[in-house]
Amino acid sequence: MPRKLRLEYPGAIYHVINRGNYRADVFRSEGAKAAFEACLFAACTRCAWRLHAFAVMRNHFHPALETPDGNLAAGMQWLQATFANRFNRLRDERGHLFQGRYKALPVEEGDALGQVCHYIHLNPARAGIVPVERLQEYRHSSYWFLWNRERRPEFLHAATALKEAGGLVDEPEGWRAYQQYLTWQMAEGPAGKNQAYVSLSRGWALGSAGFKQDLIHDHVIAATARAWERGGAEEIRASRGEELLAKALRTLGRTEAQLREPPKSAQWKVVLATFLKERTPVSNRWLAQRLAFGRAAYASRLISAMRHQKPPAELAILMAKCTT
Repeated sequence: MPRKLRLEYPGAIYHVINRGNYRADVFRSEGAKAAFEACLFAACTRCAWRLHAFAVMRNHFHPALETPDGNLAAGMQWLQATFANRFNRLRDERGHLFQGRYKALPVEEGDALGQVCHYIHLNPARAGIVPVERLQEYRHSSYWFLWNRERRPEFLHAATALKEAGGLVDEPEGWRAYQQYLTWQMAEGPAGKNQAYVSLSRGWALGSAGFKQDLIHDHVIAATARAWERGGAEEIRASRGEELLAKALRTLGRTEAQLREPPKSAQWKVVLATFLKERTPVSNRWLAQRLAFGRAAYASRLISAMRHQKPPAELAILMAKCTT
């Protein structure tokens, strides 16, 4: 199976996640955590990365990092290979240390990046290692460096989380306010125990619809299930469908509101559905929902019937004038 796509471009920000092979506790000891942290810091220096947050847990690691030079893959290859070689040499072991390829979700600067930072900082509390009120005691996290400013390396931008938690200052009063903010997040917020936090480590990108749309256009992302996880593929297909639907409505002189007007089987709507099916990989379920056909099977029957008759003039116009 082809590997999932990696988006690399100068200035890209990522939420990177990887686990020990078979979920093994690779970082069980303090020494292993410290060794990986040292490798991560060395990678940041070598690759000119900006590290916004990180946490090294027992069986996985989470950095939120920015790549000014667009070199995520090369840097991650060095990081994981270097640590694995050192780990195996120290323990006289062989084999893969990590669970396949790492996941790297592009993240939008601003609120989305802030949520990822909060999510990462709360990892030890969610895992039950320390209570949220004592998170600063967890040594192998950027949250510890927030409270120990004199120990921060130059590439660690720990203040990013403060900024996205309400413009807090990088001073003791701001750290204390951020601690209260994380306590709220843990109880109710999207980076805490709330089920919404799960989305911060899933999908294909983290950010607004506009951010994802720009990624799709700027990097010509293919909506193929073999390249993306199911959720990402569906989101990209829907994005392309929405764009072409808007163009087609303008070309036909129709509006969004008219999509909801009866009859469901109006010829111009079937023309739209047939056109979208020909030019995009959207599903019948999406078409049924967006064009108000009701059920996916009904949309499929209407499209099939139109394909077996002489194409209406409206369909020819769309084919000629609308492109993705």
